[in-house]
Order: sequence, then C-alpha cells, then structure tokens
Amino acid sequence: MSSTPLKIDPTRASALVSQLQGVQDRILAVAKGRPVRLVAVSKLKPANDILALHQAPQVKHVHFGENYAQELQQKAELLPRSIKWHFIGGLQSTHCKPLARIPNLFAVSSLDSLKKAQTLNRVRGELIASSSSSEEPIEKLNVHVQVNTSGEDSKSGCSPGQETADLCKAIVTECPHLNLLGLMTIGAIARSKATTPENENEDFQVLREQRDLVEQELGLENGSLELSMGMSEDFEGAIVMGSGEVRVGSTIFGERGSKQEAKVVV
Repeated sequence: MSSTPLKIDPTRASALVSQLQGVQDRILAVAKGRPVRLVAVSKLKPANDILALHQAPQVKHVHFGENYAQELQQKAELLPRSIKWHFIGGLQSTHCKPLARIPNLFAVSSLDSLKKAQTLNRVRGELIASSSSSEEPIEKLNVHVQVNTSGEDSKSGCSPGQETADLCKAIVTECPHLNLLGLMTIGAIARSKATTPENENEDFQVLREQRDLVEQELGLENGSLELSMGMSEDFEGAIVMGSGEVRVGSTIFGERGSKQEAKVVV
C-alpha cells in the first residue's frame, strides 16, 4: 500500500456508502435468502472512492471490479491487501501474467481461451510457490469462463455449447492453480434494459442452460458452478434467474467520465 495516505472526503464517502447500501437492500429483496456477491465496479473511479467503501464501518466492502488491467495493477499497489479484486474487462493475452501476479486478485471473470488459462495457471503457480513461507499465503485464482450468449461480434467470450464445455473441462483437469468458479456473461444491451424480475433475459437463460450442460459433462452437482450475470440495469432480474454474483458500477459510484480524464488518485 502507498506510504502516502489517501484523502477521503467525508461527504463523498457518505454518499457512496448510502448508494452501496441501497444496492445491497435491492439485492436482499430479490435474493430470497440466497447469498449473492456484489462486485462494486470501480473502473475509472479513484482509489479514494474504493478506500472509502472498504474502510466505512457500515459496509466494509471488499469485492471491487476493474475493466482495465493497468488500472487494476495501479490500484492494487495503492490500496490494502484485504481488498478482493475482480478483473472483469476483455482479457488479452498480455494481461494474463501481470494479473496473475497480483496477490489479492480474487477472480478473472472474462476467461475465454485455453491458452490464457494456461498462462494464468502457470504464473499463479509460480506466485504461490514463491509465497509459501510468507504470512499471507497466495490462494488459487478463481475464474469465470465468459460466454458470448448474445452472439454479438462486439462481445468477447466462448460460444455456447461444446466450446464452453471443453474450456471448463480443461481448466478443471489441466490447471491446478485455477478454480473454476462458474460462467459469466454480459449479454445484449437491449435485452439488459428490458429485464425486470418479471421479464426474463434471454442471455441469462442461455447462460443458465450452459451452466447445466457443463455441470453434467464434468459430473458436478447441479448448482455447483456460479452464474455471474447482471449489472446496474438488470441485476435484480439476474438474481431472480439464479445469479450468484452481480457487477454494479454507476449505481454505486455515479456516472463515469472519459478514460482520458480519469485519475487513479484525487
């Protein structure tokens, strides 16, 4: 963590806590007692905001998501090790090594190829081996396989069907330093905007069916693998359809400016 303390504006911190608690309340209202992980998507927001939510006694939030690998690396160096980071952006091959070396990276949620899985596994294994005598042992890296449920060219992810199942199987059988947490999708924007707890999202249906197929192929108990689906527009509908993780950004942090204007520290 940086030797220079980050400044936290009390008014901003109060607003952030209130907004996060509002999302938590909405999750509880539809989760029916089922645990759902809330990943606060902090991309292009300063580390000060993250620290405010992490330290606030009312919430002490730990799960934060970033879309840009370099931004995640910078924030991980500045902020406490007790934060659990999620990389949720498009995963490029060049991202795998630096991401896997971040000790408190909890999950990579956009894995879409065996080559990337192998790199993550190898580098994470090296980190685990090098930290065997440390006070804070490094754990396996959780991964979600991203599925392109909408079939859009602009979306990353494996195609539903055998491609997804084969990658999941390879992770389980060939990558001992990775933990297959489940499947993730982003889906089409139009479907997202039309989603309500009463109006099911077609992309979420596809991901749920894909999860069932993978579990069957791997001989896993039904529901063993997590569904990561749902963002600010549609997280309540996603939870109703079985999501175990939702990624919410603007509803907590407010609208984002441009990447060029963003500052890691304010």
